[in-house]
Amino acid sequence: MNFPLYIAKRYIFSKSKNNAINIISRIALLGIIVGALALFVVLSVFSGLREFSLQFTNNFDPDLKVQPLSGKSFFITPQQEQDLKKIEGLADYSKIVEERVLFYFNEKEQVTYLKGVDDHFTKINSISKNLYAGQWLKPDTYQAVAGYGIANKLSLGLMDFQNPLEVFVPKPGRGAIESEENAFNKELLMPIGIYAINDELDSKYVFVNLDLAQSAMGFRPNQITGLEIKTKPNADQTAVISQIEKIFADKIEVRTRAQLNATLYKMLNTENLVLYLIFTLVFIMILFAFAGAIFMIIIDKKENLKTLLSLGTEVKSLRKIFLYYGISLCIIGGNIGIALGIVVVFLQKQFQLIMITNTLAYPVVFTIQNVILVITTIVSLGYIATRIASSRVSKQLLE
Repeated sequence: MNFPLYIAKRYIFSKSKNNAINIISRIALLGIIVGALALFVVLSVFSGLREFSLQFTNNFDPDLKVQPLSGKSFFITPQQEQDLKKIEGLADYSKIVEERVLFYFNEKEQVTYLKGVDDHFTKINSISKNLYAGQWLKPDTYQAVAGYGIANKLSLGLMDFQNPLEVFVPKPGRGAIESEENAFNKELLMPIGIYAINDELDSKYVFVNLDLAQSAMGFRPNQITGLEIKTKPNADQTAVISQIEKIFADKIEVRTRAQLNATLYKMLNTENLVLYLIFTLVFIMILFAFAGAIFMIIIDKKENLKTLLSLGTEVKSLRKIFLYYGISLCIIGGNIGIALGIVVVFLQKQFQLIMITNTLAYPVVFTIQNVILVITTIVSLGYIATRIASSRVSKQLLE
């Protein structure tokens, strides 16, 4: 066995004659355990909050979205649709058109988005499972499904045949506007459903059938503003995107869910980094105390070290004893802290011990990445702190 490692193990599992040194060693180990526990629990909570925040976009946004490089719309041919169906890794796609329009109901108005969707939309998007009231669209009808925020602002009711929802879509073209008829295409919609996802999305869209939206916007049957695509599990999205771009001769751009929500992802990643750095700084302060504890142990073992030096042990090997001692304590303390953290995380998931509101518990997620990150942080910083402390072992100190 490696001699310095053997001595380090003896120091870890044996008590000092000086009771103060034993207390200092226990406090140092306890500091590492608490630091590892706190860092792991905080990262797990943030992972839970991140997953909770992203679940709304994951439920609403497609895996991939195709949009025109220039202009608001593009044309899709039957041949291009056939080519899309042949792409390996592509599960399904939905044609959509959307435009910012004016809605008017019962002397109230709101400007928001009209979104026309085809029959495949519910296979791409789970919005039909998030209906607060009513039902989803039926094909070839003037039905509409509005967000809860829109319905609330307009005091919108369902199946009100006496008071349809009016939508005014700006007509494309130039020149002076002489009348309302020349400026807008008007359609009467029958609200049959209300969806509820989050405050932003609930105030953004009114869904109608694709052909109705195309007619209101003056589009041709094969003219759309985008494609929403669902990929197969474990599909190579890069390869799928490349094939889609070839089909449309690079006249479109394909964006992933992360790109569609770039601001949200950037904010969450920044918050995660800042949180990690703050708790790492706290752990560095703990390790300063840990380094001091190791130096106190060096002083306590001074006579033993003199004996080893007299027997021919090199100073370099004596330093390794305390280097191994410190790293071993970091690994032991880190593993105990992570184990306790895992217990806390599973208790929170199982029994919802801490609540944000009366009905919502703090979300937590256990990930192997967090385990690796915490143990890597502890061992790396512990190595630096122990290296600094063990470097104090010298002939001058022992003499």
